[in-house]
Formats: sequence, structure tokens, C-alpha cells
Amino acid sequence: MKDIYLQGVGLTSQRARERLVCTLRQMGIDQPAILETIVRIPRHCFVDDAISHRAYDNVALPIASQQTISQPYIVAYMTQLLLARKQAPRVLEIGTGSGYQAAILAQFYDEVYSVERIRKLWKDAQKKLYTLGLHNIHLRHDDGHHGWLDAAPFDAVIVTAMTQKVPPKLIQQVIDGGQIVIPVQEGTQQNIHQLICRQGAIIQRNVLEAVSFVPLLAGKQID
Repeated sequence: MKDIYLQGVGLTSQRARERLVCTLRQMGIDQPAILETIVRIPRHCFVDDAISHRAYDNVALPIASQQTISQPYIVAYMTQLLLARKQAPRVLEIGTGSGYQAAILAQFYDEVYSVERIRKLWKDAQKKLYTLGLHNIHLRHDDGHHGWLDAAPFDAVIVTAMTQKVPPKLIQQVIDGGQIVIPVQEGTQQNIHQLICRQGAIIQRNVLEAVSFVPLLAGKQID
């Protein structure tokens, strides 16, 4: 982890980060490396200056294009699910958003590939992640339903938008024994699903935490 994450951090901000970590620990995030990463990654860099004072509250916050940066607990929880299985070198994220989840993943994976359909978010995330020196993150402006075929296969896939059906192309781009962590809508309820894949098919499905995500939309937004 790079020292740049702690540069310019005031005492108030540091205390806010530590309070957030205490909250996450109480909610069941028990991996020290994940909690340390939450402290070190500057979440305030991924939100608008006007609401940066809330960056270390355990809440989702608005970002550009009517999207949100996920609640820190959900970011930590989904990361913990991925890391509960064997440590793997390559992960695909669908829904770059602010870039915060990718920044967290970059501390644990050799290579992070992230796809964002909204052009403004893709460009903004590029600037933020480059400024933080996170050069093991690769971004693409595209429809997330397609995954990232020319970089596949991946050891794991994380989807940060809700779907009613897991995109088949994502299943096909996971290695045998790899996993997909994705919010799935069933009726009025959204839950995190942990899927274990083999030979382009789902062989195990664990239905976990109730969540609330924006939908995974098709198509690439140009403007």
C-alpha cells in the first residue's frame, strides 16, 4: 500500500476513519487487511467536495450521473466474500462508479479490470485512480453485460449493480472454481449472491446479505 493514501490526512479525518473501522468490525468485517485498507484508502477523494465531510460515514453517497458510491460496509462485505476463497491474481469489476471499490480491490489483486457504461464516471475514475498511483487497475467504457472478453478468464467477478439474471457472458469468463459476487433482485428483495462457477455454468449459489443497488443497465452511454 502506498503512503500517498495518508498524505494530507488531518486528525479529524483520521479519527473518522478509525470510527468507521470500529463500526465495520461490529458489523462482522473481521479481516484485518480489509479494515486496514478501509483506513488507508481516502474515500473522500471519491466523492464531491461538498459532501466530503460525510465520506467516512457508513452510508452510500451520491456521485455524478445520478449514481452512488456504495456504503463502506457493503464494499468491505463484498470484498471479504471474494477474499474468503483462495487469493487470486485477477478480478473483474462490473460498475466502476466512483472507482472506490476498484481502489480497495487493487490492494489485494495483482490486476483489477473494471467496466463502466457511463462515460463521465469512467473518465472521472481514470483521473482519480491515476492520481492515487493505482496502476494495476484497467478501466473500460463499455456495457458491463459483456464483461471483458479479451482479458478473460478471471479468478473472480464482482458486480456493483443489481440484476435479475446473471449475465451469461460473465459466467463464461470465470475460471473453473472461480466466483461471482453479485446483487440479484428476486421479487421486491435484493440480495448478494455468491456464485461458484465451472465450465461456464453456476454450480453453487449462496444467497446472502440483503442490499439495495442501482440496476445493471444495458448499452454504453456516450455522453
